Amino acid sequence: IVCFYSKDQTEMDPADMEDVEEVEEEETGEDNSKAHQLTMQMMQNPQILAALQERLDGLVGSPSGYMESLPKVVKRRVNALKNLQVKCAHIEAKFYEEVHELERKYAALYQPLFDKRSDIVKAAYEPTDEECEWKPDEEEELTEEMKEKAKVEEEKKDEEKEDPKGIPEFWLTVFKNVDLLSEMLQEHDEPILKHLQDIKVKFSDAGQPMSFTLEFYFEPNDFFANTVLTKTYKMRSEPDESDPFSFDGPEIMGCTGCTVDWIKGKNVTLKTIKKKQKHKGRGTVRTVTKTVPNDSFFNFFSPPEVPESGELDEDSEAVLAADFEIGHFIRERIVPRAVLYFTGEAIEDDDDDVSERQRVKRRPTRRTIQTMSPR
Repeated sequence: IVCFYSKDQTEMDPADMEDVEEVEEEETGEDNSKAHQLTMQMMQNPQILAALQERLDGLVGSPSGYMESLPKVVKRRVNALKNLQVKCAHIEAKFYEEVHELERKYAALYQPLFDKRSDIVKAAYEPTDEECEWKPDEEEELTEEMKEKAKVEEEKKDEEKEDPKGIPEFWLTVFKNVDLLSEMLQEHDEPILKHLQDIKVKFSDAGQPMSFTLEFYFEPNDFFANTVLTKTYKMRSEPDESDPFSFDGPEIMGCTGCTVDWIKGKNVTLKTIKKKQKHKGRGTVRTVTKTVPNDSFFNFFSPPEVPESGELDEDSEAVLAADFEIGHFIRERIVPRAVLYFTGEAIEDDDDDVSERQRVKRRPTRRTIQTMSPR
């Protein structure tokens, strides 16, 4: 509040001053209340929040100018620290190489359990009563009445249907329960994925360049002749000489798929379209049949190739970025915990669990995989 005095008025009466102070307090309180309401309205606006977050993100890591203000002798010492940091990055790279060897060792221990899981799914093995006994959590415990009702309903279903073999549509259900994978699925993919019997992860042999291969095992079907479809991801665990400080664990440098031997007329990655063409001279119209790419999960086995230069167009970069994320997720989460994705129990855990073990850093044509941290 600005008070204007007349030219001959040099001071204000104390009583009048009190009145002014009261008015100031009232108006200040109203202003604060309005400002608070306005702030609350703004913070509830998604567009304003997004713009604010973008602005804050842009400030992260912005240079303060402090380094430029340092004396030359201090900058010289800072350079020495940076050289030490590069050496740390090389040691960290060796750490991850040993982690990869450790993963190889434990993969061999897990595999017999995964093989038994596969045998149960495809009805090659019937588990014993003891193996099937499961004690539910307290939250899952049902009253005797509910148990009896559930038992009657199950018996009724069993009478209506033939005795199913193994666990029908196990992997298809897993895929449909995971958003990252269900987005890839098309309706025409589902009849094929009903024949998927197992997914395995194979690590590169000792002494070989780091890589892992996803193996998809199918029972004989009417769609393709392959019994196994593969996808190999090549990794590197060494700092980039041009940017050593960016090293944050093994990077997926590229991937290669496999050739699917489609049975004639069954290739879901292609579709036939008919297009009418008009002859410029005669004015006649003819129908042209053309084969074009079709959306399908099985495009996963035909990823874009990464050129030696590493330069890719935006579409290819986006496809590879998503591909690396999917490959990593299948290896780290889907294969080890398949039954929990089948039942849906792992879905909530994924929403809440952002652990060090699952950090994956996005790069334009590469993806950093961090399975554990040395720090």
